[in-house]
Formats: sequence, structure tokens, C-alpha cells
Amino acid sequence: MNQLYETDFSEWIHQTIQLLQAGRWQEVDIPHLVEEIEGLGKSERRGITSQLTRLLVHLLKWQYQPQRRTDSWLDAITDARMQIEFAIADSPSLRTYPEAQPEVSYQRARQQATTQQTGLEIITFPEQCPYPLELVLPETWLPESE
Repeated sequence: MNQLYETDFSEWIHQTIQLLQAGRWQEVDIPHLVEEIEGLGKSERRGITSQLTRLLVHLLKWQYQPQRRTDSWLDAITDARMQIEFAIADSPSLRTYPEAQPEVSYQRARQQATTQQTGLEIITFPEQCPYPLELVLPETWLPESE
């Protein structure tokens, strides 16, 4: 099973499932199974952080470039909120995870919202996240223009 993990991941998954369903615990590749399960948890958290960053980038753009607002920005804001909501619905234990991430996500969003996306200097945006999380996640809130 160890070699199969390295050469054909899909088949490794298939065989691992069969072994688990058959109760053949001694044949299961435990180290790799543990690694994969840990990776799933990290992936879910990374997904929430990524969507929160995406949401914050678009909220900054919305607030600081009102003349350039588009429906695609609203779509991105709505989609990021929905993706966070879906992730939490799938894993309710992650409900408080966004609360632990606003500054990490905001600093990434602030960086991305600079010259890459807006042409504005980083000093244009506040150093600390100006948006309370309880306003950011609900589906209808948008920041006011500067």
C-alpha cells in the first residue's frame, strides 16, 4: 500500500476505502491515511482564509474605488460569502475560524488590493482591518465610499 500511495493515489484511495469497509485495519496504510486526513482539515481552513481574503479585497475595492464598481465585484463579494458559508455548513466546527483570521486575511487583501488590482498605494488602505467581521460576512453589507 505504501508504494501504491506514491504511484497511483486514486487507486490507493480506492483500496484504502475497501480495506476500511472490510474491517481489515492491519492492512491500512495508517501513516499516509493520517497525513491525508490532516491535509483535509488544513485545506478547509485554507479555503476559508482564501475566501475571506478575496472578500476583503473586493470590499476595499468597493469602498476606495466607487467610480469603478461593477456587477462582477458584487458577484465576487457574494460568491466569497457563499463559499465561506458552505465551508462552515459542511464543517460546523469551523464556525469560529473566520474570527481568528481577519487580520491575516486583511493584510493579504490589503497587499493584493494595491497596485495589482487598484493602482492605489498601500498607504491608501488602513493598516488594521476597518470592517468588523459581523458586518463582513452577512450577505447584504457593503462599506461606504471614502
